Amino acid sequence: MRIVYNKYLPPKNFLAINLFGYCFCRHGAFISQRVLRHESIHTAQMRELGYVFFYLLYVVEWIIRLPMKGKAYWNISFEREAYANDANPSYLATRKPYAWLSYLRKSA
Repeated sequence: MRIVYNKYLPPKNFLAINLFGYCFCRHGAFISQRVLRHESIHTAQMRELGYVFFYLLYVVEWIIRLPMKGKAYWNISFEREAYANDANPSYLATRKPYAWLSYLRKSA
């Protein structure tokens, strides 16, 4: 995953955004190893699904989860996997393919 510092992405109030395996961060922002691991987990998800299909599923799941208790973003399986494992430095080395599926039925 490549890190791109710029003045446009991510939107304000976000630390980073991963687009097609590129991690965009604002100039001057401190990006921790935990944030980088979180975004790296998303890159692994994208690679196994294909980038376009990942984004399609992400948006569909977000729409489905809009009426659920809590915020839709926090209930998306891709985000749940990333947040649950971003503190583990060895997670990507031991991660099983399609691990996000185990977070699909659970809610935050």
